[in-house]
Amino acid sequence: MLLNRFIHRCLPTGIHKPATNLQQYSTALMRPLHQGITALGITTLLLLAGCGTQPMQDTPMPHPAEVRAKIVRLMPTNIADREGWAADIYAAFAVQNIAPTTENLCSVLAVTAQESTFQVAPPVPGLAKIARDEIDRRAAQLHIPSFLVRAALRMDSPTGKTYDQRLDAARTEKELSTIFDDFIAIVPMGQHLFGNLNPVHTGGPMQVSIAFAEAHAQDYPYPVVGSIRQEVFSRRGGMYFGIMHLLDYPTHYSQSLYRFADFNAGWYASRNAAFQNAVSHASGIPLALDGDLIRYDTRTPGATELAVRSLSKQLNMNNAAIRRALEQGDRLDFEDTKLYKRVFTLAERADRQPLPHAVVPSITLDSPKITRKLTTEWFAKRVNERQQQCMRRALSG
Repeated sequence: MLLNRFIHRCLPTGIHKPATNLQQYSTALMRPLHQGITALGITTLLLLAGCGTQPMQDTPMPHPAEVRAKIVRLMPTNIADREGWAADIYAAFAVQNIAPTTENLCSVLAVTAQESTFQVAPPVPGLAKIARDEIDRRAAQLHIPSFLVRAALRMDSPTGKTYDQRLDAARTEKELSTIFDDFIAIVPMGQHLFGNLNPVHTGGPMQVSIAFAEAHAQDYPYPVVGSIRQEVFSRRGGMYFGIMHLLDYPTHYSQSLYRFADFNAGWYASRNAAFQNAVSHASGIPLALDGDLIRYDTRTPGATELAVRSLSKQLNMNNAAIRRALEQGDRLDFEDTKLYKRVFTLAERADRQPLPHAVVPSITLDSPKITRKLTTEWFAKRVNERQQQCMRRALSG
C-alpha cells in the first residue's frame, strides 16, 4: 500500500498541493519506527520523505534529523520525551508527504497543545459520570429499566473487576473506550444498548475522530495492535491521524486559521461556510454558516439546498444538478463547479463587492466533556494564537 501511495504521489498528476497549504522519518528511521516496521517499510518511508507533490525547487529537503531537532526546539520545554514526540510527528509528515515547514509544524504543535497539552491520553474531569449519563440516556431511549442496566454493570469484566468498578476508576477516554469495547462484546446488555458502536468518538493527543481514522487507515504505516481505534489512543497513531486530518488535504485558504476551524468542524467547512454566506447574499435567505451543504443522512433537502434551489432560474440549473454539485462539498473541486462559480457571481453582483471564499463556521461545540459555552471560532482562534507563538519562537532561534 505504501509503495502504491509513493507511486501515486510522486508521478505527475497535474494537481499539486500549494506550497502555502500546510504539508512532508527517516534516518536510522528512529528505532525501527517504534517496534515493527520492516526494512521494506523503512525503505518506502525514505522514498516518501524524498518525494513531493510540489514542483521541484532549488532548496533541498532538510535532513530528517534536522527536522526532528527543529520539532524538539519548537515544543514546550516541559514536555517529557520530546525526542519521541518529534519522531512520531516526523513519521506522519514523511509518510503523508507533507512538507515540514515551520508553519505546518507549528500548526500540529498548536493543535496538540490545545487538545491535550501533549498528553497521549489526557484525563477528562467527571468521566465516570459522563459515561453513566450516556448509558442511562441510551437505556431511556430503548425503554430499558434502570435496574437491568445496574445489574449488567455489576457483572465481572475480563479484568476481574466489575464494569461499575472500572467506570468509577476511569480517568481517560482510552480507559473508557476499552471498558465499552468489553461491555459491548461480552455483555448482552452492552450489545442491546450500543450495538457495535462504541460511544467514545475521539481520542489521542490531537483528539481526532475515530471514525475519520477508521475511514483513512489504508496506508497506516505501523502494525495495527488490536484495532485502528486502539491505535488512535497511542501517540504514534493519534499523531498520524490527527496530522492527516489537519494537513493532508488541499485547500486554497490564505490563513491557517481556516484549517484549524476545519479540524474542529470537518474538511472544507470554512470554504463551505463562505459558500453559504454567498447563497444568503444572492437569495436574501438567512442561513446558519455551519459548513453543512446537504443532509447526508437523507435525500430530503436541508436549508442550504433549499436556498440554492430558490436561485435555480438565475443559476440556470435544475434541482438534480444543484444536488450533484452540493454533494461535492467535501472535495476541493467543488470550487470548479458551475454552481459554486455562479452563486458567487450572483452574490457579488448583488453586493457590488467581492465576498470571502473562507469563513470560520458558526458552530457551538456540544459535548459532555465541555462545561462552558465554546464555539468553532473560539477553538480556531485559540489554536491560531498558539501557532503564532510557536512561529515567533522559531524566528527567535
